[in-house]
Amino acid sequence: MTPMLRAAGAEDIPAIARIYTEAVLNGTATFETEPPSEAEMARRWSDLVAAGLPWLVAEGGNGVVGYAYAGLYRTRAAYRSTLETSVYVASEARGLGIGRALLDALIPACEAIDARRLVAVIAHPGSEASVALHTGAGFVPAGCLPAVGYKHGRWLDTLLMQRALGPGSDGPPSRV
Repeated sequence: MTPMLRAAGAEDIPAIARIYTEAVLNGTATFETEPPSEAEMARRWSDLVAAGLPWLVAEGGNGVVGYAYAGLYRTRAAYRSTLETSVYVASEARGLGIGRALLDALIPACEAIDARRLVAVIAHPGSEASVALHTGAGFVPAGCLPAVGYKHGRWLDTLLMQRALGPGSDGPPSRV
């Protein structure tokens, strides 16, 4: 399946919320334990877009089948050129290349706003597909935080992965 990728809009919030709800309730890709409402997802989308950060959706035959965005890694000013990736794919569309297409489009969108580094924070174990996805996109392991989350009756580690963008750390960022 070759999805159509585009910037997410307000009209996509119900589908985004549905995909995320499934991830919250059944997976470990997020450490949230209660699904946020559509209104909360709309607020999150609006805040990121207003900050000039990319949020993409993938459309398939049945509408939105996945989404990806880059948010601030941390809010302090010195982190302004480091973004954290998030990629979610509807359960019925996993394994079809949707995540790869989204991440491959998200990377240049982040470079276009002069982000210099992307970070992925991946639950481990249990997210081997996410590790493979990020490895395939040039991310490398940067460390592991053992037993920092407890979800679905077990302790989970987070694997940190990162990828340089554009000129990386060879010069100062343009984002102030």
